[in-house]
Amino acid sequence: MIKTFDEVVKKAESLPPVTVAVAAAADKEVLEAVLDAEKRGIAQFLLYGDKEKIESLSHELGIEINRTAVSHATSDVQASQQAVAAVREGKADVVMKGMVQTADFLRAVLNKENGLRSGKVLSHVASFEVPGYNRLIHVTDPALNIAPTLPEKVQIAQNIIKFCHSLGNSDPKISALGAVEVVNPNMPPTLDAAALAQMNRRGQIKGATIDGPFALDNAVSEEAAAHKGIHSPVAGVADVLLVPDIEAGNILYKSLVYFAKSKIGALVLGAKVPVVLTSRADTHEAKLYSIALAVLQADYQKRSRRNPHDPI
Repeated sequence: MIKTFDEVVKKAESLPPVTVAVAAAADKEVLEAVLDAEKRGIAQFLLYGDKEKIESLSHELGIEINRTAVSHATSDVQASQQAVAAVREGKADVVMKGMVQTADFLRAVLNKENGLRSGKVLSHVASFEVPGYNRLIHVTDPALNIAPTLPEKVQIAQNIIKFCHSLGNSDPKISALGAVEVVNPNMPPTLDAAALAQMNRRGQIKGATIDGPFALDNAVSEEAAAHKGIHSPVAGVADVLLVPDIEAGNILYKSLVYFAKSKIGALVLGAKVPVVLTSRADTHEAKLYSIALAVLQADYQKRSRRNPHDPI
């Protein structure tokens, strides 16, 4: 099982490179991540955006950009549409958000006629390498679904299970979070968490161990779980933190980045191809980790299509 981002990158280096279409690539951190990924043989890139600015920034950074890989766009919206079109036309395996507003980028991804919808709920995952922990911790969904219903949480869980499988974790421990670790009829997230746990026990959600509700401390600290007398295969050792809503997820995401100084990579799951969705403020390192995660996910999807009955 992959436990660090160094291991994620090394695994990506061992796989055939994919082609990544980048929307609004005129950004220093994006181009540095592109250079790093190309040097490592992880991916090759198609860049969309202000061609003159992309080439000027590349020259500034000492990056050699293949001019044929840069396509001019008059706006960020057009760049997003072009990047998505490259995937639909079979020119790229992954689409990546550059220096563009998330709403504009996702509008192109989610377009009913020309986007990358698969018929499933799309969800965001942010993976963290947290100092002091011996594994990657995945938070879902901190950026896309505002107040997911129970059926939507089921699909979010299914998305993250496949993602964890792509990292070699065949039985991810998923903690459905709430403010407390007991079911409280006045707190709807605890009811959803209990339902997800029961659906998992009855085989309605497969490929993982799900339990909840858990407060955050009981999910990630074995000591806290023991102190409260919580006995569960997920308690204290969760790989995945399934949050109740976007506010909880977003606050947790930013706390792990700014307070805990965690390393991060992030994707949108459930589309026809992996979608790299990082913050415009993220470092080139975070963007590189996200690209590497996308490479692993793309490889997993290809293998799944070849062997639909093989539980890889």
